[in-house]
Amino acid sequence: MEEIQQFGEKRSFPPSVTPECSVLVLGSLPGDESLRQVQYYAHPRNAFWKIMGELLEFDFSLPYEERLRLLNSGGVGLWDVVASGVRPGSLDQHITRERPNDIAALLERFPGIRTVCCNGTASYKYLKRYFPELFLRESPRIIQMPSTSPAAARLSYDQKLRAYGEVILPRLQGMAE
Repeated sequence: MEEIQQFGEKRSFPPSVTPECSVLVLGSLPGDESLRQVQYYAHPRNAFWKIMGELLEFDFSLPYEERLRLLNSGGVGLWDVVASGVRPGSLDQHITRERPNDIAALLERFPGIRTVCCNGTASYKYLKRYFPELFLRESPRIIQMPSTSPAAARLSYDQKLRAYGEVILPRLQGMAE
């Protein structure tokens, strides 16, 4: 398994979405640490869980399944744009032979999702490449967010927290469509 993760095809996880979700956060493809732990955003320096914990008021050090449950019950779902691809290491720019997840079908299945937040440039790029029709609709609104990855060090943690808070909190409170 380790050898496949490092050099072979890598696969994303199933979506973590419930009918309560009004926001969907899309990553590109899980990194090696996430694949090893079979958890979204498992790299200890990835800011995703810390940001979501602050915004949704839960302890980001809780066990993974509990964090996922609190995230979903708080109105936020998770998935990745890329279903599978070849990538040495964890950097998104090295993904090749990618195949997309069926994001359009997921959005049909969960019509309460009004906002799609692409976690970083790569997820936005792949979503636009494989699902250009989604960008022609009024809903869901698609927003490119700063990457929470430790490789994306251009913005500070506080800047990323503020960016996610400005987009996610109003939508969870029903103030923006």
